[in-house]
Amino acid sequence: MSPRLAVLAILGAMVIYGANFAVTRLGTYYGLTPGDLAAARFGVGGLILLPVFIRHGVATCAGIGWRRGLILSISGGAVMTLCMNTGLSLSPAAHGAALGPGTVTTVGVVYGMIAAAVRPSILSVVGLATILAGLATIAAAGSASGGSNVLVGDLLFFVTGLLWGFYPILLHRWRIGPMAGAAIVCVISLAYLPFWLLGGVSHLAAVPLWMILFQCFFQGVLNSVVGLWFWGHAVKVLGASKTQLFPPLIPVLGMLFAIPILGEIPGPLQVVGVMMIVGGIIASLVGVRQQARARLD
Repeated sequence: MSPRLAVLAILGAMVIYGANFAVTRLGTYYGLTPGDLAAARFGVGGLILLPVFIRHGVATCAGIGWRRGLILSISGGAVMTLCMNTGLSLSPAAHGAALGPGTVTTVGVVYGMIAAAVRPSILSVVGLATILAGLATIAAAGSASGGSNVLVGDLLFFVTGLLWGFYPILLHRWRIGPMAGAAIVCVISLAYLPFWLLGGVSHLAAVPLWMILFQCFFQGVLNSVVGLWFWGHAVKVLGASKTQLFPPLIPVLGMLFAIPILGEIPGPLQVVGVMMIVGGIIASLVGVRQQARARLD
């Protein structure tokens, strides 16, 4: 893959993950429960990636051991997805698109500082402070516009970001390839399906067939397989430092997609909060890159 194609791949991944918040919330409008959406994601994705999992070894959980596999699946699997989907049933999609990635970046930057045993740069501190201020601004906007339900949804987005923030850290520490990691998470998350089937909380009978099929395609194919494949191959070609420049697009795209798909027009506080989070993410990533270059010099 050429660098130009790699850039297109990472942009494609950003579009998928930016649209995910609006598309998932749209499913809840049509009556799909958070559990239904999680089942669509991992039922389809797990079956698609099952051959990859088998090829890497069932007995060894694709080569990383079942203890690590279970931890990885908690970070990036059904638990994380249920938190996000439930949040999207309570809060605007723009909140999820900002709070989740903002928390992910905060976890990554803080972990990088701890792992490297270095003091954070001024730019990184400013960036993290700006992200936190942006998170607080969006929470304040939710409190003013939607009451306690929106605040609960925002809290679930924060938990989602914490869980998802540790997913790439675990991939790095345990040296797991992006597609192998996706296969482990999706296949182990197939264990959620019996609970979903027996739980009696599904509303599929009242949902149009086209919406069910659309969510199966988006959640199970685009979200679980294509997006991760795009991102992983872009990292291989461009390197981790360059691909880190693109995730700030997710909050912006998430807010923009929510306008035509859901009719959610962001208020002034929401726009300010999203812009603060995007600016904080960029500043934090630039600060980390400067520290990395300084250590090399």
